[in-house]
Amino acid sequence: MKTQLRVGGVPEHFNLPWHQAIDAGAFDEKGIDVVFTEFPGGTGAMTAALAADELDAALLLTEGAVADILGGSDNRLVSVYVDSPLIWGIHVAATSDIQDASEIAGRRYAISRHGSGSHLIAIVDAAARGFSTADMAFEIVGSLDGAREALREGTADVFLWEKHMTQPLVDAGEFRRVGERAVPWPAFVVSARRDYLAEHSAALRFVLGVVRSFAKELKIGKDSALLVSRTYDIDLADAESWLEHVQWSGGTECPDDALLTVIDALQAQGVVAEQGPDAITDIWQSLDADE
Repeated sequence: MKTQLRVGGVPEHFNLPWHQAIDAGAFDEKGIDVVFTEFPGGTGAMTAALAADELDAALLLTEGAVADILGGSDNRLVSVYVDSPLIWGIHVAATSDIQDASEIAGRRYAISRHGSGSHLIAIVDAAARGFSTADMAFEIVGSLDGAREALREGTADVFLWEKHMTQPLVDAGEFRRVGERAVPWPAFVVSARRDYLAEHSAALRFVLGVVRSFAKELKIGKDSALLVSRTYDIDLADAESWLEHVQWSGGTECPDDALLTVIDALQAQGVVAEQGPDAITDIWQSLDADE
C-alpha cells in the first residue's frame, strides 16, 4: 500500500526540484505517492491548508512557518529547504509618485494574506527603516496577480515579493523596484503536521533526501539556467544569477541560531508573544527520532 505525501509550495523556481523528482518517478521505489500542490497565495495559504488537513507538509518561508507554530499550530519544522536568504524586492506601480523606499511610510501594503511573508517582511522592513509599525495599512490581495491588480487600480501602494520572480514585471515597466530587503535567515523550511510525522517520518525523510539530490543536480547542470528561464518566464541572465546564489539544503539539523534570529525579529515587531527558553524545542522535530 502506498504512502501518500501531500506537499504544498509556491509556484516559483525554488521548487523545481520537486517537480523534477515527481516527473522522474523518483519516489516509486519506496511506494510513496507525492502530490505537490502549488499555492500562489504563499505561506499564509499553506499554513491554512495544513490546519485544514489539506496538506501533510509545506515549503514555507521561515518567518511565516515560525510565526505559525508559535501562534499555536500543531506543525513542526523538520528541515531547512533553501539555506540562502531571500531577497525581497520593494515594489510600486511604475506610475507611482514613490521614488524610493524611504517614502513608503504610511502607504498601503499589498499582502497575500495575514501571516504571509509579504505581510511579515513588510513589518520587518518598516521597523528596520524606523517607521511606525502600529498604524501600517494592509490590503489582502491573495497572490502576485492580486498585487498587480491592486497596484494598477491604486487600492494598494507597495508590495514586497521575491525579486527574481517580479523581475519580468519590472522589466516590462509594470512595477518599479524602489528598494530591497534581505533577511538574515534561511529562505524556506519544511513544516509538517505532527500527526503525519507520528506515522510517516521515515517516508518524509526519504523524500527530502531525493529532492535534495535533484536540487544538487539543478544547481550544477549546464542547461539548468535555460530550464529555469523557460519554465518560469525569467530572463536567462536573471536565472543564471539566481542559480549562482541559491543554496538548497534539505539537512535535518536544527539551525538554532537562525531560528533564534527569526524569533527575536517576530517578537520585536509584536507578531508573536514573548517566548521562553524552550521555544526552539517547540518548533523543531527531528526526523531521525524514529531511528
